[in-house]
Amino acid sequence: MPRVDKEFNNRVYELVGHIPKGKVMTYGQIAALSGAAWAAWEVGQIAHTGPEDLPWWRVVNKQGGLASGYPGGGRERHKSMLESEGYEVSEDYTVDVSNLLWSPNEQ
Repeated sequence: MPRVDKEFNNRVYELVGHIPKGKVMTYGQIAALSGAAWAAWEVGQIAHTGPEDLPWWRVVNKQGGLASGYPGGGRERHKSMLESEGYEVSEDYTVDVSNLLWSPNEQ
């Protein structure tokens, strides 16, 4: 499988940096918009090592699931970050992507 490059990382950072409060994006959506639709897993890895000043907590899986490996406390930390911004997180650690999903075309 091809590896992602620095340009891919930068596109991921750019997208994540623009996710508005109250919205989310999925790992797969970010991967596709960054030019590598197959790279959802890589987006997750970038999220764990990327700039901490980006709103990584606004990134979820395609079902709205929170990251079990979220830095600093797993799903509980991810949930806490989302709830601190007013997101409703269900008991099964998901958010409603049907209402919260954001696309850069909405700007």
